Amino acid sequence: MFNLTEIEAICADWSYWERAIPRSIPREGVSLPQKLDPALPLVLQGVRRCGKSTFLTQLIQKYRIPKEQALFLNFEDPRIPEPCDHKFLDACVQFFRKKVGANKNIYFFFDEIQNVHHWEKWLHSQIERPNRAYYFLSGSNASLLSGELSTALSGRHWSTELFPFNFSEYQQLTKNRKFETFLKHGGFPKPLQVADSQLLLQQYFKDIVERDIRERVKARSSLQLARMVKAVFESVGSETSLRRLAAVADVAVETVSGYLDACEQAYLIFSVPFFAYSQSKTLQRNKKYYGIDSGLRHSLSITKAADFGKDFENYVFLQLRKKYKNVFYWKGKHEVDFVVQGDNGPIPIQASIALKPLERHLAGLSEFYETFPHAQEGIHITPQNVAEIQ
Repeated sequence: MFNLTEIEAICADWSYWERAIPRSIPREGVSLPQKLDPALPLVLQGVRRCGKSTFLTQLIQKYRIPKEQALFLNFEDPRIPEPCDHKFLDACVQFFRKKVGANKNIYFFFDEIQNVHHWEKWLHSQIERPNRAYYFLSGSNASLLSGELSTALSGRHWSTELFPFNFSEYQQLTKNRKFETFLKHGGFPKPLQVADSQLLLQQYFKDIVERDIRERVKARSSLQLARMVKAVFESVGSETSLRRLAAVADVAVETVSGYLDACEQAYLIFSVPFFAYSQSKTLQRNKKYYGIDSGLRHSLSITKAADFGKDFENYVFLQLRKKYKNVFYWKGKHEVDFVVQGDNGPIPIQASIALKPLERHLAGLSEFYETFPHAQEGIHITPQNVAEIQ
């Protein structure tokens, strides 16, 4: 059914059988298993163009995998037949097993796997058989790599996330030591290496909206989606109502709720709910929103006015999100920027570009302790100590 010569040519172009693996910036804080298990595929999630493909190559060195036993394949390659389904995956496995030999381990690195129809069921059937095959998967859509995957594999996979560069990684690539410059440029790897970075970031935004969001929500146009996301980026760190966003996008409130959910699944934006032990209290309050990258946010801004404070708060959120699956905010008369759940109670966190806590930050913490007297000691994050949460 498939031409094995063509399959080998495609796989050879993506793999490193006859060429060196390019040097790249090591990524920090990515949770990985100490030892590989063929019954537990490793699933890498993250926004489009954040460096997932490059990170997959780093796993060869981390786990000391022989290059000739590793097959790389990006399912956005136009040479792959469409519609692509389990039959093509079977053909790749059969070809590579014959190439490597029956008595050796084989390692499959499948990038943008969401482009293969019913890949979840196929993967389930593969890990049910002890065939000395290990699978590493990446994709841009979080729902494909968590919801459907969890249903198909019943939790039998290792899932981890990748984000754009943090400041430390940015410094290794650019040698630039200015934190404010980093917040302006952002952490997407490729735009940091080209002259027209703003244009490339704008193209990233269009691709994410069109390919990872619009198709999923079945929107007739990308325009309304783009308007909504830009409004979210402009209001970073502020409580934002669904009605306001619905008015901006000129859609129903129910529609904008679906749009926001799809944007989160694509890792474009993140919602931060109100902290309360009562779910009803949490649901009564508006959420705050943050973007995946400050450079992407700046590339879409009309005014181009710098807002170091908002950019910094957004960055602090992203670093917290890497460490804590759930990040909240709290507000009474005063506000606590973030709340995370520690081992011994909630931890209030204030983010500020000022070296010392501002009066409003101290007032917010004081009011939070009155409401939650069992809370742990608060943390004041500034540009000087932000590396402590990376």
